[in-house]
Amino acid sequence: MSGKHVAKDQPTTFEFNEVNLKRIQEILKKYPPERKKSAVMPLLDLAQRQHDNWIPNAAIKKIGEILEVPYIKIYEVATFYTMYNLAPVGKYFIQICTTSPCMIRGSGKIVNLCKKHISEKEGKLSDDQKASWIEVECLGACVSAPMMQINDDFYEDLTEETATKIFEGIKSDKLPKPGSQKGRVGFEPNKRLTLVKN
Repeated sequence: MSGKHVAKDQPTTFEFNEVNLKRIQEILKKYPPERKKSAVMPLLDLAQRQHDNWIPNAAIKKIGEILEVPYIKIYEVATFYTMYNLAPVGKYFIQICTTSPCMIRGSGKIVNLCKKHISEKEGKLSDDQKASWIEVECLGACVSAPMMQINDDFYEDLTEETATKIFEGIKSDKLPKPGSQKGRVGFEPNKRLTLVKN
């Protein structure tokens, strides 16, 4: 079994809503009928988005029924990938990159701010149940390190000041614009592009 936290309190049933049932039909059209089990990842994503950012066991069973796959096969996928949450993570799920480039540029300070503003322990919900955080491996934005991902958005070029502003924004549901927090465009050099003339 994965090291992921699995919720003890589980709903007994799960049904996809009408909108997601239509989405599932569209997703399944992308696969030959004999290969529909390949749709496991997008269906897990739909379940997570529908169920407050986490996937209960009942949803895993429902996906198994839809794809005609044993529960354990769906569970294996859900526990393998870090993008699937098997316990409540709150409205804001914060992933702090602590791989070498981010570590060298100060991700440890961002982790300490998570402990101060969100919760002392990784994977634990904040007191207001609004957010949780974890450390993760590379999120692919090494040029603009240190960075973190909140739900689907990247926040890059973080400092203690900008990270604190983000964490305070979580409490008031007013997050700053995603992307570079110092105005960098794309992955341009730190001091902006310059034109070289011959």
